[in-house]
Amino acid sequence: MTAGPTRARTPTAAQQLALDLPVSLPAIAIEPEWKAQQRLWGHSFHPMCSYLASFPAALAHAFIARYSRPGDVVLDPFSGRGTTPLQACAEGRIGVGNDLNPFAHLLTASKVEPATRAAAMTRLTQLRLGWNADAADWGGLASRVSSGDGAVLVPAAGSRGGPVSGTEAVPAEVALAFHPDTLGQLLYVRSELRLDERTDRFLAAAITGILHGKSASYLSELMPNTFSMAPRYVREFAARTEFTSPRRDVFDGLTSKIERLFRQTAPSTEGVALLGDARDVAPRVRAALRARGRPDRARLVVTSPPYLRVVKYGYYNWLRTWFLGFDAREIDATLDDAHHREPYLAFLRDVLAGLRPVLTDDAVVVLVIGDVETDRGRRLKGGVGLAERAWEHAAEPEGYKLAGVALDDVAAVRKMTKLWGDEAGRATKTDRILVLGATESGRRRALSGATLDIDWDWPPKALRAL
Repeated sequence: MTAGPTRARTPTAAQQLALDLPVSLPAIAIEPEWKAQQRLWGHSFHPMCSYLASFPAALAHAFIARYSRPGDVVLDPFSGRGTTPLQACAEGRIGVGNDLNPFAHLLTASKVEPATRAAAMTRLTQLRLGWNADAADWGGLASRVSSGDGAVLVPAAGSRGGPVSGTEAVPAEVALAFHPDTLGQLLYVRSELRLDERTDRFLAAAITGILHGKSASYLSELMPNTFSMAPRYVREFAARTEFTSPRRDVFDGLTSKIERLFRQTAPSTEGVALLGDARDVAPRVRAALRARGRPDRARLVVTSPPYLRVVKYGYYNWLRTWFLGFDAREIDATLDDAHHREPYLAFLRDVLAGLRPVLTDDAVVVLVIGDVETDRGRRLKGGVGLAERAWEHAAEPEGYKLAGVALDDVAAVRKMTKLWGDEAGRATKTDRILVLGATESGRRRALSGATLDIDWDWPPKALRAL
């Protein structure tokens, strides 16, 4: 969720009472068939990198197939790792994703404006040859870093491949995570990659997906999952277990990752990835689409506004942000994740008001809004029935028309937020999917499409790798 001022809408006593009373909204007859699909259903680019609080590609497909046609613009103003825009592109739509998190923007851009397989493998070969020429120097640098000498400085991310310059220290937790040989390769690669260049960005995003995990396909096994645990935990765990990272070759790991990503051909339709605040997304989307000669209004929005107080996207990705040259603390300072209910609803109303200029008259807006029962083990007031409140206090006042609510019970074993141990899956047990029309025409279209039969065969013939 973005930081910054929201419109002053301090609730009166009567409004506050209304916020605390139970609300019931009509159900829309959309069966949650996405729950019956395989976990990795959808395009092979989707699992490029794990991402907190992401919904499955099958859920995006359920609404893209119902409420858009090939050539339509499908928008997600909180795109995260790019699930909605990528799936839209894979189905012949123009997927547009926006996010204020630079890491999310990088993942979305890498999927909707990807490198070709040939370009990715050629660039990888160039990097491997460059490493072979300077391996001794980089290996020696990594060894000094791994020895614990905090005074050792390394080239900054992107410093050798572009206009970025300077040196920086390597956090001790980074040095703990990797074998010195692996660390040397990572230091070299991160200094060479330019995130403003399509192929380099794609490779950088692919590397974030293999940085750490619990199998031989990952470059480090220090952490118990694919999200970064707290730096203090990393230090204490490494000391307690006398952890020694196995040697992993970055170039071999990246080669395997690219092969997995291109199990299916890249979508023939390219999308748009934007970096910015969701509240002012409309003019930026329209300008970007016009510049590409595309329709400049979205016929469908599928998005999941950030859940109340649950996720710090920088903190839980600090190792990835280090590799990319982003500041995890700055990301979390920019993304306002600590809203209580009333300012959250004011924020969402601002978002919905800002969306209207980029919507077609018959647009359908799908908001996946999770109930948040607990925040790090504590009961959270106002977190249940959030979708109903969003309708009453954000969508209806801005002129949207209600089609209904679809329920999606969240199984803890399928949530990406397993990093909270025993609390995994408890913070958000139910996603309520609020389906709206931008106008009465959009509402009628939402209702008429609710019972359509959806084709779940994937991949379609056009996307099967030869």
